[in-house]
Amino acid sequence: MLSIGDAFYQLKSRLTGLYDEREAAAIAHEVLEHITGMGKTDRLVKKDQLFSDDQEQLFYTASQELVAGKPVQYVTNSAWFLGNRYHVDPAVLIPRPETEELVLWVVEYALRTADKGESIKILEIGTGSGCIPISLKQKLPKASVTSCDVSATALEVARKNADSIGVDVDFVQLDFLNKTTWNDLAYYDIIVSNPPYIPLSERERLHINVREYEPATALFVPHDDALIFYDAIATF
Repeated sequence: MLSIGDAFYQLKSRLTGLYDEREAAAIAHEVLEHITGMGKTDRLVKKDQLFSDDQEQLFYTASQELVAGKPVQYVTNSAWFLGNRYHVDPAVLIPRPETEELVLWVVEYALRTADKGESIKILEIGTGSGCIPISLKQKLPKASVTSCDVSATALEVARKNADSIGVDVDFVQLDFLNKTTWNDLAYYDIIVSNPPYIPLSERERLHINVREYEPATALFVPHDDALIFYDAIATF
């Protein structure tokens, strides 16, 4: 049987080949909290406590996935964004801290409008996990927020997150690069997006946990045209 303390050091050691020591430790802590339900302090106090059979199996499965390069967020099916926990899986891009800055920038702009964003209409392009439109609706509750994505699976994840967090966002499935679908959209005061922009030719330069696990449609652009989504958004 494996103790909580031994499990931490074992996993941290196995991950140092993929990550630096600090990140490996952070991932090990996150996985152990997911498995045990205990925070870092409680786990330190109970470091000699043995895993149950189920916990040990979860630990070994998670360890194998992480060593293979699977992102910890997909192992635990969770990621934090602006104070909310989101369900994430390989159908959606993992939320990035930099995207939080984008959301806060949009909120700041909306609050500077004449009615403090109360009647503002926002379109978000490329729903993914839903972190952008959900956060905007949460911070601007009287705004109307629409979000679109080409992936039905991603929209399913986003709707699940919106229901869990308790906000109302209008999710629409469409291929934004197909201009004929624009007829299904309205007019908006703000358009926000964190679209794909990486040329497929640069795929091998990405870390294994990105190129092998995160959805290609959320990362790479067709024809190596890094600006294809920006051009389409500008035209729209």
